[in-house]
Formats: sequence, C-alpha cells, structure tokens
Amino acid sequence: MAETPWYKTARRWAQTNLVENDPIRYDAGWWREHWKRTKVQGVIINAGGIVAYYPSKFPLHHRAIKLGERDLYGEIVKLAREEGLSVIARMDSNRVVQDFHDAHPDWICRKADGSPYTQADKFVTCIGSPYYTEYLPSVMEEIIERSSPDGFSDNSWTGLPRAYICYCDHCRQQFGAYADKALPAEHNWDDEAYRDWIRWNFERRTEVWKLNNRVTRKAGGENCIWSGMIGGETMQNSARFIDLQQILPEAAIVMLDHQRRNSVDGFEQNTEAGKRLHEIAGWDTLIPESTPQYQLGAPAFRLASMPEPEVRLWSSAGFAGGIQPWWHHIGSVHDDRRQYKTAEPIFRWHAENEDVLFDRKLIPDVGIVWSQQNQDYFGRANASIETLAPYRGALKAMDRHAIPYLPLHADDIATAFERVNVIVLPNIGGLSDAQVKGIEAFVQAGGSVIATGETSIATEYGDRRSDYALGKLFGVHRKDGEVGGKDAISTNLETHARHSYIRLSPENRDSVYGSKDPTAPAAGGDRHAIFGGLEDTDSLPFGGCLPYVSVDDGVEVLATYIPDFPIYPPETSWMREPRSDIPAITVRTSPSGGKLVWFAADIDRCLARDDQFEHALLLANAVRWCLGDKRQVSLNGTHGLVSAELYAQENRRVLHLNNRLMLSRVPGRQYDLLPVGPVEVRVATADGSVPREVKLRVAGKSVPVKRDGKDIVFTVDSILDHEVVEIPQG
Repeated sequence: MAETPWYKTARRWAQTNLVENDPIRYDAGWWREHWKRTKVQGVIINAGGIVAYYPSKFPLHHRAIKLGERDLYGEIVKLAREEGLSVIARMDSNRVVQDFHDAHPDWICRKADGSPYTQADKFVTCIGSPYYTEYLPSVMEEIIERSSPDGFSDNSWTGLPRAYICYCDHCRQQFGAYADKALPAEHNWDDEAYRDWIRWNFERRTEVWKLNNRVTRKAGGENCIWSGMIGGETMQNSARFIDLQQILPEAAIVMLDHQRRNSVDGFEQNTEAGKRLHEIAGWDTLIPESTPQYQLGAPAFRLASMPEPEVRLWSSAGFAGGIQPWWHHIGSVHDDRRQYKTAEPIFRWHAENEDVLFDRKLIPDVGIVWSQQNQDYFGRANASIETLAPYRGALKAMDRHAIPYLPLHADDIATAFERVNVIVLPNIGGLSDAQVKGIEAFVQAGGSVIATGETSIATEYGDRRSDYALGKLFGVHRKDGEVGGKDAISTNLETHARHSYIRLSPENRDSVYGSKDPTAPAAGGDRHAIFGGLEDTDSLPFGGCLPYVSVDDGVEVLATYIPDFPIYPPETSWMREPRSDIPAITVRTSPSGGKLVWFAADIDRCLARDDQFEHALLLANAVRWCLGDKRQVSLNGTHGLVSAELYAQENRRVLHLNNRLMLSRVPGRQYDLLPVGPVEVRVATADGSVPREVKLRVAGKSVPVKRDGKDIVFTVDSILDHEVVEIPQG
C-alpha cells in the first residue's frame, strides 16, 4: 500500500522566518526543543529567492549577509529530518538587488516611461520574464538536489500586484500575442484592453503555478509539490491575480497567508476563510495558516509579542473553519520572549483533539454566495464597497445570530439544494447565464433565495443588462435611477446625506405605547416574520443605496423608502416625506414552494459599514423565515457574541462555539479574554436519538442533555475563547 503523502498528514507547522544575521545566532538546540513542545509535524525553512540561506552556485543568488559559506538552511533541514518532520523550502522571489538588475535589466518590471519598479532598495521582477520561467526553476532544482525538501512555498510568487501595470518588453510581447492589443495605458474598466489585461494576468499566474509544480515534481518526485501561498480575503487574491477557482482544485495543500483580523471584520473572518477555501480545494485538503506570534497592526512591531488572547481567538476561529495551526516568528532571537509561550497550549490542544477536527462534513443552514468574477468585473475599482461589503454584511448577520452558513460559489448553486435550503445573493450583480440558470434550478427544486442590491443586473464580465436576469423569478424589475449612495459618510458635518429610513408595513404605532401621532394610520395588524423583534417601530434607519424597482402582481412589498432630510440643527430633524412608493423589501413564494426575498435596500452593505443591529436582524429573520422548521442550531444567552459551526462525523456531530467579543478596535491588539455564558444550545436531532450528555472538549467535561420537540438542548456555562462540543448520535 502506498504511503500517505506528507501533505495529508502534517497538521501542525512551525516557521522561524530567518533574517540575514541569523546565521551567526541561530540556536538550533532551543528551536528543536520548541518543535517538540509544540508538537509540530512540519517546518517551513528559508531557502532562497530574495535571500539565500545556503551557498548557492548561482552568483546572483544573494546570500544572507552573515552566511559566508555556511549552509544554515541545510543544517536545519537535517535537524528536522532527525525529528521526523516534513520540510517545506520557503522561497520569497519577486525582488532582486542591484547587481541582479544590472545583469538582467529585461527581467525587471518597467513603468510606462521605462524606469524600473522598485520596493525599498530592491527591484521588482516581472512574472512574464525568464526570471520566473528559467532562473527560479533552476534554483528550486538546486535546492532539491542539495536537500530533497518535501515541497516548496513562496510568499510573493505572484509578482507585481494589480495596482501597477508592467510595460517591459516581455509583457508587451506576451499580452500582444494574447489579446492582439497594446497594453492598456491606465486602469480603466471601460477599456476592453484593460479587461483583457486582467484576464491575461490571472491566466499567467495560473501558468506559473502549474509550471512550478511540474519543475518540483520532476526534480523531487510526485509528492514534491509547490504550493505558493494563498491569501484569505478574496480582494487580496484578486489584487495578486490569484484565480482561486483555477488554482485551489489542483492544490495538494493550501498554505494560507491570512494572519489576522482586519479593521472591518472580526475574528469570524478566519472561520469564513477556512470554509470558503475548503469548498474549492476540498475538505480533505489541509489548510495550515501562518499565525504570527509577533505583533501585527498599525504599526506592526515584528519583534514584539502578539497578545496571547489575539492569537487564541484567531486560531480557534480557524479551527472552526477547518484551518490548521502554523506558528510563525520573524528572526531566531528576540528580546521579547513572551511570544515563545503562546503557541504551546494551542498546539497541544489541537494535537489532543484531532479526532473531532478532521474527516468531517459541514452542516450549514444557509449558503452565502460569492464570486471572484463578481468582485473583479462588477465591483471593479469599487469592489470593497460594491461587492465585498455586501458579502461581509451577510456574513456578519449570520455570525451575529449564530446561523451556520456555507460560503457558496456562484458556480455551485444549481446543486446546492443537496446541502442547503436557502441561499443569499449579497449584491451578486455579475452573474453568467449559466449561474442564473443554476439559481432558477435551485428554486425549482424547492429552494429559497434572498437577493440584495442589484443582483443579476450584469453579466459575469460586468456588462450591464437592461433588467435583472432574475427579475421574472422574483417579480422585481430595474427602473432608471437610484436614491442614496454607496460611499462612506461625508466629512461635511452640515450634510444630511445618508439620513434615510425604511418604512415597515403595515404601520402599527397607533396601537403601541407612545404619544398620539395624528399622521399614523389605524393599526394594520400582523407583520411579516422578517420584522420579528421590531414590533414597536414603524421605521428603521437605512442610510444606504436603493435602486428604483417595480414589482409584478402578486409580489408583496414589505417596506418602502423614506427620503433623507436635514438633521442639523436638531430643530430641522423631521421627515419631510414620511412615505414613498419606492419598494425596499419584497417577498413572494415560487410555484415550487421556495420563498423569494429581495432587499432592494442594500442593508447588507450598510451593516458592514455601520454595524446597525436592525440590519443584521432583518437578514437573519429573512433566513429564519425561509428555513422554517429546518434550522440546525440556535443559541440563547449569547448576546450576539458567540457563533456556531456544525459538522457531521460518523456516529456523532461536532459543534464549534466561538467567542467573538473584541476588546480592541485595532487588529492585533486584543489584550484579554472575557468569557461569555451561560449559553443555551439547541441542535436539531439528526436521527431522532437523544444522547444523555454531550462532551465539551475545551472545558474537559460533559453536560446533560434534554429533548424539546425536534431539538436536543444543553447549556454551556462559559466560553472563554472557544468550545468544541461532541454530540453522539445513533
């Protein structure tokens, strides 16, 4: 029987990112012991690229300034082999020093005026040049010949990012052959040459990925794979021309460069990244993630310790999304030694609980649809506002209300009914005809769909349609114009822009405690379930963008737009137009029984920007209404601070509960952990069986279970960073 390859078995990783003076100070014995204490199974060792840590035969391969003739890389490889560890040779390869530039000026990225692109004191190399197709492959062959690493990774393999256009001779020639056009003069999405340039660059990076794997496998054997590094955010990958749909299905292992929460998202983004990447790469593919033990933030103090609570919340969020731990230090010696103590308890817990962290199937309640093409070609230069913010808002609503979700690619909607009963389309404006048919097939199968903003108004390449491609299905049609805006709050304190509302129907304030309102109609009775928890208000803050739409007969308009009005001075703050006929939220039921909700009002985008709690409630209520009695998990007592992810294994289910409480507004600065609880957990029974108790893997104890209808119910007293619940069945 063939031995299981290393990329299927190495589940915990270590990296001491060498710096150029480490050859005279690397304490091999201490780091070897640290590998043991943290129970790692693989190490990532600096080999070559920008800096070589071995005596390369290539004269232009810049050696670390303190290396001399020493082979520090090879020495560390030898120690790792003695410990039975897998070895990845780390490359960092998109820049060179002056002598390299002088020897190969045509390998360097050029601006339109012919001057080189530089970063600090180094020159940026062009991904279309022989540097990538000849030189780097030769370096990797040399490394394989010297030390036989198990594989390679490269932190900067994608070369010049999308923010810049390279005008070197190689790019001019290759793009001309690809598109029969000259390189675009500027970043202009209306220029067909620019859109061709985008497509060409994506294809070029995919070609490099495949080339490098051919090189390493030919020289080092079938399992000597090249893995590059992949970003966790879709915009980061787009900026680097990484086509996830093309690359990840071929990746034997995904080395994830996604190191911390950002200023917009919380720790939940790490769970989302793991699930989204697994959905493309496969759930049996390992996704180790570089987790710095040093401070990241603004500014980044690379030699100071990341607060332990930040690392714990980040790594446990990753576990909930199927990510594996990989500790990462910069430099081999530090004045600040606090960072050495952070990884061990995290890695030991991971090693002791592998049985519930692998070989499992995600059980989501809802699919949140995403598409890199939508982001690139519909979002274009405003993708962070147009497409990423709505997606983030939808995720935030699910996380806030502990609704397990699946990041669902737009190509996979047609078959999604086998996994989820509801999907959300957060301003997926760019959809191909095939993707539209997939949505229609999902509804025909009985699925429910929630769409927002301008979903389906354009093709996959951003070319606008005259009406929503899903207009007939939802009974909602695009009209000219829009109200509100998508940009950030104005810096002009005297503006009332974005001070708009939506009016709920029917209006019931006449029967609710409060002063008499002569403009209030008689109470209209029961409202739609989407407005659950909002019984005491007839209007909600909006402040977003609302395209004009018309609706077909039989479509129910639940809410309409209230135009903005002055708010300064306070005496002017009253609704000039308290009502309009502009639809903001509509619902209908399809012939197959599926429920269809259209939020023309972009509350998902507003939620990502403003964190308005009512917007999260509306989205969550819409999902709950569509789900009916098919919901898998619900939590009480969390105050929106605990998220839930449910997985199935043979004879049991595994529930991740993650503490999402943030104490610092600055990423990388979470300074403490505060427990949340007690939390009442309700989980739908899988096969009708009710276990006597469930096991809490973090707390190290069991708690009793009771049955309530179709659910089992138990209580988790306290969640500090996370809890993993083992639920027996059968």
